[in-house]
Amino acid sequence: MLLPSRLTGLIAAVLLVVAAAGASAGDAGKWVAVPPGNRSPTQPPISTSSIVRTQETQGTFADKYKAVYDALASDNVLIGKIKSAAAVYGIDPIHMIGAIVGEHTYNVDVFDNLQSYYVKALAYLHSSGLAFSYNGEPIDKFVARPQFAACATAESDYALWDCRARIWRDDFQGKTVGGESFPDDSFGHVFFQPFYVGQTFGLGQLNPLAALAVSDVVHQKSGLEPLDMRDAPAVYQAVMDPDMTLAYMAATIRAEIDTYRAIAGFDISGNPGLTATLYNTGEVIERAQTLADTNRKRRAQGLPAILPRENYYGWLINDRLAELKKLLSG
Repeated sequence: MLLPSRLTGLIAAVLLVVAAAGASAGDAGKWVAVPPGNRSPTQPPISTSSIVRTQETQGTFADKYKAVYDALASDNVLIGKIKSAAAVYGIDPIHMIGAIVGEHTYNVDVFDNLQSYYVKALAYLHSSGLAFSYNGEPIDKFVARPQFAACATAESDYALWDCRARIWRDDFQGKTVGGESFPDDSFGHVFFQPFYVGQTFGLGQLNPLAALAVSDVVHQKSGLEPLDMRDAPAVYQAVMDPDMTLAYMAATIRAEIDTYRAIAGFDISGNPGLTATLYNTGEVIERAQTLADTNRKRRAQGLPAILPRENYYGWLINDRLAELKKLLSG
């Protein structure tokens, strides 16, 4: 089967990400290090959904930020777990702090204690009838459709699920296929959030799809059992249980860093606002590829390269970085 050039290019880019994961510190000269801080002098516009969600609970972003900050500051056990998980995946723990603070400032209102997350994880594990599907079609049957054949060559879970998400966007999202209409919504929302659209879970507010995308890495580095798309309760447990979700968070951030190195040529490991931005937006491979394409054209025109930029979520993390680092100083 012949593949569109854009798709074959992205598959090749994904293979570079896999290679980058094994790169050593000696390879650092191949990448342009993005300096700390924000490229935008003022915070970019906050998403409408975040504003509406916060207004509905009669809260403010400042209050939510303070609540999650105070919760982290008072939980030395959790901070220790964050540091340990970050060390396993070779990232600075400030990246994980940034993701947690950003999620609980803009996307949710309640920061549960560790015990509450453990209880919820067990509840999900024992939820009968919980499955990833759309209109009665299980996810494993859906991705067996011929449109997804191009994804069979993927060499990692990250590449596999990125490929499937792109096929969904290109061939199914908002379209009618074989007489069946599909929602104009993301792959993650349609198949991986059966409770209600927009819901993410746990301490790291991970979408189950994000956990599936790094399952092989987490299995290798943390020894957790591989996740199976046919076993939704186990996937939900993984994103709810703090001892498990921290590994998936760290692996996700590691993948962001490796992707931008391999595809866009930028080292974002020294800029927590950028990793927080990607944690918020997703579609990391496509964003890195778009930036690489843009800079390739700019270089051909004799123009300087554009550095990756933070969104409103990442901007907050960089703006409060000195304060956030204090959480890790104990």
